[in-house]
Amino acid sequence: MKRILLVASLSLFAASPVFAQACKAVGSDGKPLAGAAKTSMMTKCCNDNAKSADGKPLAGAAKDSSVKKCMAG
Repeated sequence: MKRILLVASLSLFAASPVFAQACKAVGSDGKPLAGAAKTSMMTKCCNDNAKSADGKPLAGAAKDSSVKKCMAG
């Protein structure tokens, strides 16, 4: 169990720069989004990009952790 958690944690750290670059909260006019529009866009983007190092979708605590880190970054 510890090995699985360690691998999941390390893969999240390795993939976090990818998430940060993939989701830019910018509107169709090129201006940065703010407020509810930004929150909605970031939540959708972070949920869509919650994948493990091998490309499989994350679930449970791993997905929650990934989305939380994506939203913070």
